[in-house]
Amino acid sequence: MTLKRRITALLIGGLVIAAVVGVYYMPQWQQTLAAVSKGGRRGAPAASDPIPVLVTAARVADVPVYLDGIGTAKALNTVTVRSQVEGKILEIYFKEGQDIPKGYVLAKIDPATYQAAYDQTVAKKAQDEAQLANARLDLERYTRLAATNAVNRQQLDTQRALVSQLEAQIKLDQAAIDNARTVLSYTDIVAPIAGRTGIRLVDAGNLVRGAEATGIVILTQLRPISVFFSLPQQHLPELTKAMAESQLPVDALTADGKGALDKGKVMVIDNQIDQTTGTVKLKAEFPNDDLQLWPGQFVNVRVLIDTLRQVVVVSTAAIQRGPNGTFVYVLKDGNTVTVRRATLMQQDDARAVVATGLQTGERVVTTGFARLTEGTQVAVSDAEDAGQLAPEARPRPDGTRGTRGAEKGRRSSSADLPRTANP
Repeated sequence: MTLKRRITALLIGGLVIAAVVGVYYMPQWQQTLAAVSKGGRRGAPAASDPIPVLVTAARVADVPVYLDGIGTAKALNTVTVRSQVEGKILEIYFKEGQDIPKGYVLAKIDPATYQAAYDQTVAKKAQDEAQLANARLDLERYTRLAATNAVNRQQLDTQRALVSQLEAQIKLDQAAIDNARTVLSYTDIVAPIAGRTGIRLVDAGNLVRGAEATGIVILTQLRPISVFFSLPQQHLPELTKAMAESQLPVDALTADGKGALDKGKVMVIDNQIDQTTGTVKLKAEFPNDDLQLWPGQFVNVRVLIDTLRQVVVVSTAAIQRGPNGTFVYVLKDGNTVTVRRATLMQQDDARAVVATGLQTGERVVTTGFARLTEGTQVAVSDAEDAGQLAPEARPRPDGTRGTRGAEKGRRSSSADLPRTANP
């Protein structure tokens, strides 16, 4: 057989094999094409099947109205403790970071010089008191002698003036004693307020002076603590109106904004608006019993200025937005949905307050919006019960139900079935 005939025979044989393979796989291609044309894609529900959705009911509730801001915590009182006299520090009595009461002795300065000055004033007063006692005795003698004209009136008047002079000297001595006692007391450096000590700024053995700016330690009052924050000036009428009725509650929030570090009250609204930022500053006070707030800390705060009473609320997930504004898909009888415009009063991450468009008890769709239109048939599950549905009953984002594991199991089971060729 020539080479040309061999090539021709091989081509004919290849065509025959391709035809046999095509006949063998033709039924499965037809089945796949029919499934795609019916459901849109393999595993998806048919176009005429109900679309699985989750719904929740609109309800009536009291909704608080908050104003949010960012503030800075600041100690209610801060004192830099300094020495009022010059001297060497003998001892330090506090520990860094210690909570101390008012009047606690923080440090001791060498009192020797000031004790001597005090003793000197006390001695001077005793000396002047002895002179006064003698002058008073002379005044009594001159008074008796003047009655018998034994001495002239001038001597009596001079003695009386001397007694008055010495009495004034005693008062001067007492003032000097009080001053010396006060200066001596400054050698005990005491806490002017109750608070927490910071890092020690000077050690024992050092010489300190009253004019030094560094001080010995900084004392801060952490319980209670203040938080300063600003709000836009547009809210000033609401704030002043609410403050006139009572003190406004304010929460210091955690970093994620989901919890409260502490609860306090607005103490004062500043008497002027910052023209550079268009904001007004407020001061709030927190008990800070657990020391959740620290001076210098940035804090997210929210102020409760009002409460909306008995309003219609719905999950924020149900609110949709379109060219004409906000709307919701409302579930009707027969498990069909209708599009309805909804006007909102306010909205947050969890719930929305509906002014118009919904009534209490009406159920709205919260998930599964992709293929919804006016009058679409749906398969309904309550949003509150979605977490309790069996895995095969939960709707997936693509509109189908079941888990990936179940789908994988079905595919593997189908792959294990033996193929049969059509005759």
